[in-house]
Amino acid sequence: MMLASTSMPQWGTMAFARRLVAVIQGVTAVLMLIAVALNFANIVGRYVFFHPIASAEEIMLFLLVGTVFLGNAVVGFEGKQLRMDVILHALPPKLRRVLDVAADLTTIAVCVMLIVLAWPAVEMLAAFDQRSEAADIPMFIPQALVPIGLGLNALLVGVRLLGSFRTSLPC
Repeated sequence: MMLASTSMPQWGTMAFARRLVAVIQGVTAVLMLIAVALNFANIVGRYVFFHPIASAEEIMLFLLVGTVFLGNAVVGFEGKQLRMDVILHALPPKLRRVLDVAADLTTIAVCVMLIVLAWPAVEMLAAFDQRSEAADIPMFIPQALVPIGLGLNALLVGVRLLGSFRTSLPC
């Protein structure tokens, strides 16, 4: 994935957000590479040595959950979420701007609401030391990636939104 447009301002918060996006991209790339390597090792183990890695699918699932929820923050920062572009481009610029801001504020509100609802479950999983069936991974780790990713998404969409007001760029 490419970083957001270089036409955005370089004020302190935006520079921090760009560095954070780069870190998230690196982490998600590593998670995907681990999942691919694990899948390859499992295929070799299964079809060459007739001994598959029992927990491979479970671990790959957790890695993909992390990739999706962390990577979604980058998508939010770049403003590349799914949207009804055909309809938006047909609207006058001022109305389009209002709807873009409303969409970003809605994204932030939904992310915050989901974090508030999800975090108690993560705390409960940690308190009970619940572990996955095959890999014996503490379940709070993959489950925590959901609210962490949503929090990063809300933060980065908010930074992009504020930056758009500073430069009069579209959201």
